[in-house]
Amino acid sequence: MNKLVRSLLPVVLALPLAIAAGCSSSTNEGTPGGTAAPAASAAASTAPSAAAAGASTVYPLTIENYTNNGEGTPWQAKKQIFNKAPARVVANTQGAGELMVKLGLTDKVAGVAALYGAGDPAVAEEFKKLPVISQNYASKELVVGASPDLVMGRADLFADADWGTGTVPGLNELGIKTYIQHTSVKGATLESLYKDIEELGQIFDVQSRASGYITELKKRADALKAKSAGIQKTFAYVSDGGNGAIAVYSGNIDTFAGDVLRLVGLTNSYADVTGNISKEQLIATNPDVLLISKYSGGIDPEISKKAFYADSTLQNIKAIQNKAIYVIDFNQFWGYSYSILDGAEKLAADMAANK
Repeated sequence: MNKLVRSLLPVVLALPLAIAAGCSSSTNEGTPGGTAAPAASAAASTAPSAAAAGASTVYPLTIENYTNNGEGTPWQAKKQIFNKAPARVVANTQGAGELMVKLGLTDKVAGVAALYGAGDPAVAEEFKKLPVISQNYASKELVVGASPDLVMGRADLFADADWGTGTVPGLNELGIKTYIQHTSVKGATLESLYKDIEELGQIFDVQSRASGYITELKKRADALKAKSAGIQKTFAYVSDGGNGAIAVYSGNIDTFAGDVLRLVGLTNSYADVTGNISKEQLIATNPDVLLISKYSGGIDPEISKKAFYADSTLQNIKAIQNKAIYVIDFNQFWGYSYSILDGAEKLAADMAANK
């Protein structure tokens, strides 16, 4: 990660996920860990049949996951072999911790980090039981200090840096298993979420619970898509670059969020763009909707919205003219977990109220 991005964590563009865009060299800008995994689609498509049937796990269990050779290098497929269900898990994000709680695995969590959003009210009481090793991104020292037998969560946080949990090879050499969420690798879709839940169900031998929850999430996604039928709008991620100045984040690496946003009829204007995006480019692109993230410790997005609406140079943008700047929760959209559907449902309701 370059020095500029490291110094701004997690406030790059007032959108913490923008660190992913900076986790690469200039030649690989905008991709997690430098580039998408060539084997990502293969790793995500190996669907164990036992989970769907709710069968019990037979150990040793082999799960095809990911590894790389350090920050800025490609993600590749790597098998993780589990001889038994992990007993001490560190979740490197709030979203990963909430998913463990949702699957009834609260007692398996030895630590959670990166608490940047409000969290899911439905699991709030159980989540309080999780040991918080860091409110921010956790270092390898903190992670290893929790004595985990599994570290799971967001891909680009598996790095040897003060903000990273340590690399996959480094943790594996210590005898610690790793599980990178498929949702956090470029190329991910909503199907990747179902894959994560299915595999975690196998790893922890809670297949019936996982299968039932996947069915529930699929019904919600279908309902959201049906409710938003006919909506076709473009959007851009924006943030407050300081003193009310608008800044734009391409979100080109955030294919998981992009896929879910398509359920509500939104298409990312900059899905294929790498590098910086200027105000002039934003004006020329003229998106229908602007999305601004809210996270703990960040600039109040309502203050930023007022500044953007008052900016005389932005008045020709349709999103400004139609008062179509919507606040989204960081943990929901960049927790790489199930709560993204909560965020999408809220966004759909906000958009409907603005008609």
